[in-house]
Amino acid sequence: MLELKEVITDDDVLAKTLKEKIINHTATVGVIGLGYVGLPLAVEKGKVGFKVIGFELNEERAGRVNAGDNYIGDVKDIELQELVQKGALTATTEFDRLAECDVIVICVPTPLTITRDPDISYMKNAALDIAKRLRPGQLVTLESTTYPGTTEEVILPILEKNGLKVGKDFFLAFSPERVDPGNKRFTTKNTSKVCGGVTPICLEIAYTFYSQTIINVVPVSSPAAAELTKVFENTYRAVNIALVNELMLLCDRMGLDIWEVVEAAGTKPFGIQTFWPGPGVGGHCIPIDPFYLTWKAREYDFHTRFIELAGEINIEASYHVISKVVRALNNGNKSLKDAKILVLGVAYKNDIDDVRESPALKVMELLRREGANIVYHDPFIPVIEPHGGSTVHMDSIELTDQAVEEADCVLILTAHSALDYEHIVEKAQIVVDTRNATKDVKNNREKIVKI
Repeated sequence: MLELKEVITDDDVLAKTLKEKIINHTATVGVIGLGYVGLPLAVEKGKVGFKVIGFELNEERAGRVNAGDNYIGDVKDIELQELVQKGALTATTEFDRLAECDVIVICVPTPLTITRDPDISYMKNAALDIAKRLRPGQLVTLESTTYPGTTEEVILPILEKNGLKVGKDFFLAFSPERVDPGNKRFTTKNTSKVCGGVTPICLEIAYTFYSQTIINVVPVSSPAAAELTKVFENTYRAVNIALVNELMLLCDRMGLDIWEVVEAAGTKPFGIQTFWPGPGVGGHCIPIDPFYLTWKAREYDFHTRFIELAGEINIEASYHVISKVVRALNNGNKSLKDAKILVLGVAYKNDIDDVRESPALKVMELLRREGANIVYHDPFIPVIEPHGGSTVHMDSIELTDQAVEEADCVLILTAHSALDYEHIVEKAQIVVDTRNATKDVKNNREKIVKI
């Protein structure tokens, strides 16, 4: 592990002044992008006394922040309201105010294109906005997940094009977000933060900045090392999920219960970490980050076969769900075409309001393509818009006994804890459970089909 060395001297006037402002919490912090990463970060900085300005292209979202109207589950309503009321946190669509900031943190999306290539346009646009207002003595940090090399190969040239020099006139670092939406144990504050600076002075200032609100900051030798760290973390998860999903497919052939096998294996106190199977992988990291790594690897004439295979297996898991639904319907002398399918849960994980890259959207599209009639219920996702995996607009229906009884198949794709699965199974004709949500159901178990 890299040991942080303090390299700023009295001769480094801009760096020393900025570091002192950060330590004294008199620095103004700008956060570009007030989504799942940006707003929690802005709140944490505001809570310790920094003045925070949130920058948003979305006028409605900026207005909601300024009204103290919280829209992120990991942010406490009262904390946002208190910060807004005392003027510690404001949101704006006026990017000229970037000049007021001593520290600027980029927290914008990094999706994939339709061809599964990295889309870094949001990051580049943010860097261009900063470059127009960049002044001596500012720290810029990038938190958006990206491929190794982005900070120095893409962001740095944009910021230096007006003649300011990194490490002397301004400071640049990469520190990947590690947000796990809905996690009550690990939050922005107590999740270790990796940080890599373009120069040793950049690292020292960025380390100081993050240390004000995060318990453990982990310095690494470069932005590229920090970038690869984040991509590796989620690739690790994607590969292990693929492993257990492949085992799920084998267990289906062998007539074994994958949930029993994984639970039993997890009792070993060493040498294994438990991953659970499911209808695919979702969220803003696991389905996307490995593709950033495989894309970058091609530049070095290297093919990440293991990672690419994992992606294929996780996609195959969604098709496996369709086959389980077909077989369940066939056992009741029904076909998938024109069948009424009630989907329970469309968020990418339980008990959150995030549908990004959710495998539920793919499964629903596949079912719709085969002629099934789809409705869904999700207490966290009232509406699905026709983008990001869905081709149609859908509204969550009320989960009534009639809705359950009329469905030819109830398909559990996300196991929200608030649902009464015992009652659902009692009223349903057949239940296909992709999340082991019905593990504690005692009655009518003959109605349950698990992946």
